[in-house]
Amino acid sequence: MQLPKAEINRLRSLRDKKNREAAGLYVVENPKVVAELLAAGHRFAELYATADFTASASASSPACTRVAEVDLARISHLPTPSEVFAVGKIVRPMLTPGELAGGLTLALDGIQDPGNVGTLLRIADWFGFARVLLGPDCADLFSQKVINASMGSFARVKVFTTDLADVLAKAETGLPVLGCELAGESSYSLRPLADAVVVIGSEGRGLSPAVAARVTRRITIPRFGGAESLNAAVAAGIICAALRAG
Repeated sequence: MQLPKAEINRLRSLRDKKNREAAGLYVVENPKVVAELLAAGHRFAELYATADFTASASASSPACTRVAEVDLARISHLPTPSEVFAVGKIVRPMLTPGELAGGLTLALDGIQDPGNVGTLLRIADWFGFARVLLGPDCADLFSQKVINASMGSFARVKVFTTDLADVLAKAETGLPVLGCELAGESSYSLRPLADAVVVIGSEGRGLSPAVAARVTRRITIPRFGGAESLNAAVAAGIICAALRAG
């Protein structure tokens, strides 16, 4: 099928965040990631693909529009077009009162690197965290870089974009809020917890003052070498593993 010019222009316009937000849509073009998301039960609003991709896609995939490679090249947001162009609806669920009290939560404070945000979603998925909170100054959850780095975890993890300081201020009394900082108790002293919030700040500035004020336990990962800091996702993985040990 040859795409009409108006359709090509509409799909091309989604490369800009302001247009994606206005339309309430996001785009994924990585064939492996699209396949992972479909396998995880994620449903796209629109799917454009070559015959080769539709032939190899899961039987659970939605009906899609077969297009020629030349049209995929026209609508693609990438320098090298892939064999699929998936369009999903942006949905931002609201955190309900008392929800943090049940299960483990990973909260991201100022993580602006999309690859890190995506990897942190995978970490939360790997360790079975109930949810992830994104502060408003984190990388856009619906950018291709975040979704690609998260792989299928984008479809499996509940993610809320919210004001972290405000949410933590309203959290249940006694809920442990663990902040990863250079000064604090050793991560090796952690014991498994069923309900807690783990807050990870940016590599450059750490936790923001407003969020740090809501931390109830400061956790540090002991350093034995000369590295100045750990990647945020690596630090989160170590803390999450400690909470699941034993």
